[in-house]
Amino acid sequence: MCGLALTGTVAGLPPEPAGAETARTLAPGEEGSLLEECPPGRAGQAARVSDPDAAVPEGGELTPQQAEDYDRRFREALVPLRGQEMQAPRNVPVVVHVISAEDGRGDVPQARVDDQIEVLNTAFSGGYGTDGADTGFRFELSETTRTVNDTWFTRFDEYRDTIRAELHRGGAGTLNVYTAQLGTGLLGYSSFPQDYEAAPDQDGVVLAHDTLPGGGRDGFDLGHTGTHEVGHWLGLFHTFQNGCASPGDYVDDTPYEREAASGCPVGRDSCPRKKGDDPVTNFMNYSDDGCMTHFTEGQARRIVEHWAAFRS
Repeated sequence: MCGLALTGTVAGLPPEPAGAETARTLAPGEEGSLLEECPPGRAGQAARVSDPDAAVPEGGELTPQQAEDYDRRFREALVPLRGQEMQAPRNVPVVVHVISAEDGRGDVPQARVDDQIEVLNTAFSGGYGTDGADTGFRFELSETTRTVNDTWFTRFDEYRDTIRAELHRGGAGTLNVYTAQLGTGLLGYSSFPQDYEAAPDQDGVVLAHDTLPGGGRDGFDLGHTGTHEVGHWLGLFHTFQNGCASPGDYVDDTPYEREAASGCPVGRDSCPRKKGDDPVTNFMNYSDDGCMTHFTEGQARRIVEHWAAFRS
């Protein structure tokens, strides 16, 4: 098994660049136990899973090198914006593309689509916990499209480029959400804002249809897969990006975390030499929906800056 694995596995990290903070110190007896580094995957997607054996599209987990490249492109895009006031948009238009089978599987009722938009607005306004930041982002459903296609529904990942190219609406500031049946354990995935210019018709968020509110996905049917993936769409990495090694997820106020959380292990401290317990209740983790409560102020600033750099 390679190092940058999925939920419940330890992340082995490559050496840090010169001048960076020293990568995590090995605990006694841990020497030689680190997993080998994963071969580079294709960037452009970040996934959320409920099963460590899930088939994750396009790499899913970013390598440290890929995350560093995304951050470099982000910082370069901010240079011409220095001195300008950056704000979240008043409303982000959302187009939800419901893809279903001929027998009715996946035909998400409009009420559940509306509930998903409400979940996004509550989450991004800090409404799920006293420690939640109001990011300033609000979302407004502008259209729901419905496509009945057995092949697209059951084999979305295989045909995703064609599906997204045919169904995509709007520009960089329009959130396109696609719902279908995904692989076992795979909850959803998203593009990053840095990739919009190169592939605008592939931009958006993909969700397993049963992760929308009331969908019946055990542990994951409150709509926070949508919250998580929209966080990626706005530029955030997983809280466990880079494990215990600097710079973590590139956000100062999210504690370091060696590996993704599963369930709701509140109080876990997988990077004891770093400040703070693991951010298991953060929306950018892999915790169960009922465990997730907030984005941080640092994450809120980062998504506003990404919006200004790539989507405004």
